[in-house]
Formats: sequence, C-alpha cells, structure tokens
Amino acid sequence: MLGEFVTRVLVLVLGYAYPGFECFKLMESSRIDVEQLLFWCQYWVIVAIITIFERFFDIFISWVPLYGETKLAFFIYLWHPKTKGTRWVYEAFLRPLVSQHEPDIEQRLQRYRARAADLLLFYIKNFTEQGRSLFLEMLHYITAGSSSSTSSSKSKKNKRSEDDPLAIRRSEKEKDDFSYSPEVEEAFRAAQGTHRRSKPHR
Repeated sequence: MLGEFVTRVLVLVLGYAYPGFECFKLMESSRIDVEQLLFWCQYWVIVAIITIFERFFDIFISWVPLYGETKLAFFIYLWHPKTKGTRWVYEAFLRPLVSQHEPDIEQRLQRYRARAADLLLFYIKNFTEQGRSLFLEMLHYITAGSSSSTSSSKSKKNKRSEDDPLAIRRSEKEKDDFSYSPEVEEAFRAAQGTHRRSKPHR
C-alpha cells in the first residue's frame, strides 16, 4: 500500500509537476527556444491522451502488476534529456493516428465547445440551488437542535426538582409567601409559648 502511494506521488511530481515547471521556465525566459516549446507541447499531448485513456480503461489496467511503476518509467522516458522519447512516440504513433481521425475529432470537439456555455450555466444554476437548499437545511437543523436542547434542559430541571425534597420546599415557599415546613412552624410556636410564659403577669 505504501509502495503504491509513493509511486503515485512520484508520478505526480515527475510526470506533471516537473514538466509543468519546465514549461513555465521556458515561457518566462527572454529567448524562447521554439524547438523546446514544440517538444513540451508534444509531451503534453501524449500525457493528455494517456490520461483520457486511463479514465476510460482504468478498471481493466489498474490491477496489472507494476502498472504504476511502468507509467512512472514511461513519463521519465518521455522527457529525460538522454532519451527524449517524446519525439519518437509522437512521430511514430500519435501523429499518424490523430491525423487519420482529425476531421472527426475536430467536429466532435467543436460540438462540445458549443455546448460548453450551456453546460456551465446548468452547473452554476444547479450548484446555487443545491447550495441554497443545503444552507436552509443546516439552518433548520441548528435551530431545531438548539430548541430541543433547551426543552431537554427544562425537562431535566423539572425532573431534578421532582426528585429533590429541598427543591419541593423551595418551590412551595415561592408559591406560598413565607410558609415554613411543619418542623419549623412547631419550633416557632414553642418559642412563642416560652416567651409568653416567661413574661411577668401584672
């Protein structure tokens, strides 16, 4: 599993990041080497076709042993200064194949390009509608959660007051102004009786 992950990272770095950076340096240089620019254009055409092919046939080729390592080696073969396999692959395989089907490919791509604006508007509209509904659902969930937590805390408070006898006395005290428990009232009466008995008679 780790080997497969490392291979994918190396494919991204050596197959996409490094050639992309080389193209950036070539475009930003003061003197553009046309031969090098043509080389990297051919490279990206090959990589684009490989990527399209992978998307359609990945289920059939991903299980092949050492597929990732072979792909990494092929990318390095395409751009390495000692091999520069891009020119050979382009001239021997890609150019004859694309030239043979160029009118059909051009017609299909023109059709897709004409529908691209409608497709973009459809996705923007669909995204905004789904985003609005998702926002409303989240807002409803948050408000429902806060109200349910408030009601649950109130029910817990009521349950706690039902179980606590001191809370019952406190609540009864709030309802009935300064009413005491029977023990306190009895002690209060006894204290009043003692006070009356101790008072001197005239």
